[in-house]
Amino acid sequence: MEIPHYPAARPLDMADKSLLDQLLKQLQPRVSELTFAGLFLFRRAHDYRLTRVYDSLVVLGNGYDGRPYILPPMGGDVAGALAALFADEWELYGSDEAFTAQYLTGSGLAVSEERDSFDYLYLREELATLPGNRFHKKKNRINYFTSRHNHEIDLYAAKHRCGCLTLLNTWYKMAEREENVSLDLELEATAEALTTAEALGLEGIVILVEGEVRAFALGERLNSETAVCHFEKADPFMEGLPQLVNREFAARLFTDCRYLNREQDLGEPGLRTAKLSYHPVELVKKYRVRRD
Repeated sequence: MEIPHYPAARPLDMADKSLLDQLLKQLQPRVSELTFAGLFLFRRAHDYRLTRVYDSLVVLGNGYDGRPYILPPMGGDVAGALAALFADEWELYGSDEAFTAQYLTGSGLAVSEERDSFDYLYLREELATLPGNRFHKKKNRINYFTSRHNHEIDLYAAKHRCGCLTLLNTWYKMAEREENVSLDLELEATAEALTTAEALGLEGIVILVEGEVRAFALGERLNSETAVCHFEKADPFMEGLPQLVNREFAARLFTDCRYLNREQDLGEPGLRTAKLSYHPVELVKKYRVRRD
């Protein structure tokens, strides 16, 4: 499908996968949103559209708060594309430190950190093995679960789809939906990920207890040394199960990767505490940039 030239744009489509995969491989992003699956699954949530600015591909979107933004241009004359879009009052979201240093150090630009959007980066091997006293509580919770439940761990496949969707609906019913505008959108994206995982190149694991799916996690490769976990859900009544699915995702998938990106906390205090408790080696900073 042809991508129109700016200011025209069209919605992101599954047919764009091969092109974006190629451009993103060249970009080697560190920001968790910048994979085709990450964009495609949230295309309706953020109204993602594609346009060409000169010879650069640019994704246009809208935040949960309705604010329009662009993601970092891919390929071609990136600096020229940014200049044109800033002149039209677009804000840039999702710029990491390297991209910011290369393209966004000139005068006339306002650059601000987006702490709630920082990605949590971990050593994959640490999450897979939970070494030393730092992870003592995590290991205790896993042992609590495994000593009480006969369970099976399997790679995600189409045969697990219905069980995962059932668990997802259970999770949604129990979630605190008040003042959480992103929850419905997350439910939709996760359900579609389970349905289209093979086409999108997602890999995952499931944990079954007495033959029923009680936890799952799905992710993909982000760059040459990093995988990203996009979705993780576990039965909230089974203590130790969230820690187990976290460990097994890291242990069984993307074992050639040094790092595992577990995305942002969106400013939710409980989620922030949980992510920090796994001792990230880095918070991958994201910036919002506009013309001053």
